Amino acid sequence: MSTFVETVPARTKREVIDRAVIRFAGDSGDGMQVTGSQFTNTVALYGNDIATFPDYPAEIRAPAGTIPGVSGFQLHFSSNEVYTPGDAVDALIAMNPAALKVNLADLKANGILIVNSDSFQDTDLRKAQMESNPLEDHSLDKYRLFPVELERLTRLALEEVKIDAKAKDRCKNFFALGMCYWLYNRSMEPTVRWIEEKFQSKPLLVEANKLALRAGYSYCEATEAFQISYEIPPAHLSPGLYRSISGNQALALGFVTAAEKAGLTLFQGSYPITPASDILHELSHYKDFGVITFQAEDEIAAITSAIGAAYAGALAITTTSGPGMALKTEAMGLAVAVEIPLVICDIQRGGPSTGLPTKTEQADLLQALFGRNSEAPIPVLAASSPADCFWTAVEASRIAVKYMVPVIVLSDGYLANGAEPWRIPSSSEIPPIPVSFVKDPEGFFPYKRDPKTLARPWAIPGTPGLEHRIGGIEKQDVVGNISYEPLNHEKMVRTRAAKVEAIAQDIPDVTVDGDQKGDLLVISWGSTGGSIAAAVKAQRARGTKIAHVHLRHLNPLPRNLGDVIKRFRKVLVPELNMGQLLWVLRAKYLVDAEGLNKIQGRPFRQSELEDKFLEMLSNGEKVQ
Repeated sequence: MSTFVETVPARTKREVIDRAVIRFAGDSGDGMQVTGSQFTNTVALYGNDIATFPDYPAEIRAPAGTIPGVSGFQLHFSSNEVYTPGDAVDALIAMNPAALKVNLADLKANGILIVNSDSFQDTDLRKAQMESNPLEDHSLDKYRLFPVELERLTRLALEEVKIDAKAKDRCKNFFALGMCYWLYNRSMEPTVRWIEEKFQSKPLLVEANKLALRAGYSYCEATEAFQISYEIPPAHLSPGLYRSISGNQALALGFVTAAEKAGLTLFQGSYPITPASDILHELSHYKDFGVITFQAEDEIAAITSAIGAAYAGALAITTTSGPGMALKTEAMGLAVAVEIPLVICDIQRGGPSTGLPTKTEQADLLQALFGRNSEAPIPVLAASSPADCFWTAVEASRIAVKYMVPVIVLSDGYLANGAEPWRIPSSSEIPPIPVSFVKDPEGFFPYKRDPKTLARPWAIPGTPGLEHRIGGIEKQDVVGNISYEPLNHEKMVRTRAAKVEAIAQDIPDVTVDGDQKGDLLVISWGSTGGSIAAAVKAQRARGTKIAHVHLRHLNPLPRNLGDVIKRFRKVLVPELNMGQLLWVLRAKYLVDAEGLNKIQGRPFRQSELEDKFLEMLSNGEKVQ
């Protein structure tokens, strides 16, 4: 095989830029997620800061070429710090008319548009509900359009490979990937190594995919299709060892780390549900660390198995999404009553009911805070980025075992499937999680509490002399006998609530990014943190007086939040729901905060946030 030299011909101009947003879009069977992941891994190895946004179709087997079957993968890579996967797209690769129709509105004017012209036949256009061919009707004139016969050229490149035509057509995504590597001056070698490992048992597929990748790169060189290629220098990241990580991977690693720090067995009882299933898949690989994963027959069995594991002395977790949270509700109340360390992860998605199973939303906050019968408070934390999912898992585990409470962690589809560089921490950077099982029967009672944390003792079943009873029926304070006495019930309810409130004593105060007092404070939680941070930073660079507070702990809230809010004339709470945190803040702090709400299954754009900032700062007058 000839040696492939990756150089850009001198006749092509190379332009150095600081960032780019690229999106791959096609049928769910076109390999867009693989293509995007490979491009992501390559630019991450080069040293760019990145953020990704995979966009999956909701229907598992939508008809090929139709709008419901479109799959996408967006990547923002830069030589500067990246907060979001980007707003407008600089380069769109569309494998068929449906992908073009769904994604074209996000492409910048004069943006690069690469389309698979082989798929723009009359039948393809009808499937995408297009009345005319956009490659011919001048509707794409404001973009830099590059029609490429991806299928024909891929088959031509693979004509000597002894695989069938369908298998050859499946390689066209790597032809497009090779073009993108040329366009952004990136090495193909990481992807070549991945192909060799992925298909090592199928040498013909190794050869075919490598040939398609290199053919796409060579096509750009030979045809001079692009007059400009782009160079994005490496970002200046903090020194350390990095890896690309998704939110679900980070949660899994966070719980494994927490279990190791606590010296406990990690048990996961879960039922598969989009977009939480990957956590179960990921943790199943950690058997060598003593991790036990149990795929239950339903959501109720999943959480109750985790409750049993926690009672037996494990760090127990259960993972789900909004519909699963609804089914787990009664068992969450049981976990509150028996006071055991359990972590419930809700990877939120669009609802109600099945709703938008592959799209993101932040609409489970009130369910997490109040979605149980009677008075059953549970601490609630929310991760802000894929990498932050690791630290949120560690923190949730620490709270659970220290205070003997169930804890809810909120993530969402945007974080779960998105990825970013994560600096792998050393063991010394991870806080200790001390665990003390009671072993001495002298003076033991199941509800005898620590005076500071109000946590009851954790006694392992079978320990001689520590036989005790816990359960869903109300127990007598301290001794744990069944009790229907009214004043005892009120005392137990108030004590469980006070224990949750006591967590505020060892969570950090909120920090204000920007002006410490002034006209506008923006409060965020969860996955909106990145886009809001980017928007606030951009406005501050223009001289706007604005500040930002991001909340990880949502119950209890940080102790200084009320004082911070009082220092600002206006408060804005952007959320991917109808205003759930806004409702809580208004009720708790009696602040006339305003919401910016979006319920489209998509994250905030930086531009729409900045428009709202300026509207509020100008007292509602139009800002020019």
